[in-house]
Amino acid sequence: MAEDLKDNTTSVPENSQDPDINSDENQSGSTHLNEPVAEVAELETLKTALDEANDKFLRQAAEFDNYKRRSAKERIELIQTAGRDVITDLLDVLDDCDRAQKQLDNAAEAAPIREGVMLVFNKLRNSLQAKGLKPMQAVNTEFNPDLHEAITEIPAPAEELKGKVIDEVIKGYYLNDKIIRHAKVVVGK
Repeated sequence: MAEDLKDNTTSVPENSQDPDINSDENQSGSTHLNEPVAEVAELETLKTALDEANDKFLRQAAEFDNYKRRSAKERIELIQTAGRDVITDLLDVLDDCDRAQKQLDNAAEAAPIREGVMLVFNKLRNSLQAKGLKPMQAVNTEFNPDLHEAITEIPAPAEELKGKVIDEVIKGYYLNDKIIRHAKVVVGK
């Protein structure tokens, strides 16, 4: 064994710039004992980077899922209210139809004309209802500022009508359960 040590020390020249820093007799003199520690530190760095990348990936995936749900919801709402502007413009025509119907009901001599005009009015109403338009029922209901626009208040003809809608000046409408026009009403006080 002493000869092995002697051989090991003679193989490295004494004037060498790389001194024998290894004190383990089973390792050659040029290997450092600190190299496994460096590999462990590098492994920890790689694990940390992998954990960060996985976390970032999971956050991106969750954000993308939220985006898909939000855009699908917006798309459905857009489809449901696609014709909102056209239907809102037609509400004035529908109001005129209601007024004309009241006038035709009062005129007794124009029965055949009334029937023809009523067919047109009913067809318009049915077409709009098929697109999701629903009239708001306001008369004799509690006044709700979210649904109704009060034009005036008048003394209630009966005690049970206080705070309720007595008359409807302009009808309110829903389009697919969303208010597109508030009802203009007279409220009892």
